[in-house]
Amino acid sequence: QQQLVQSGGGSVQAGGSLRLSCGTVSGTFGPSAVAWFRQAPGRGREFVASISWSGDSTHYEDTFKGRFITTRDNAKNMVYLDMNALQPSDTAIYYCAADQLGRGGTRAGAYDVWGQGTEVTVSS
Repeated sequence: QQQLVQSGGGSVQAGGSLRLSCGTVSGTFGPSAVAWFRQAPGRGREFVASISWSGDSTHYEDTFKGRFITTRDNAKNMVYLDMNALQPSDTAIYYCAADQLGRGGTRAGAYDVWGQGTEVTVSS
């Protein structure tokens, strides 16, 4: 069973930027699609973005278009989420998740391997 480990996140002021990283504990991602979700206090898990195995196809929830960018480096077994123009409403725990069958999508249930989550706090 593949395992994912996340890094990055932390605290930043409004308007700032952060990078989240997601890597495999062992082996490779292939041929997984990878997505990012977040969960704010008192709210359900929310889709943020996804990226195909090749990296050629990305999908973003409208809220994040133009601010967040997801990329991947399969040679390093890493997926990244660059978050810009952060606002206090972006405060949440962010998770990466992999769909080992490569299907992707916006539903959390489609992803079978999850990272441990990383906290992002944006202050005004």
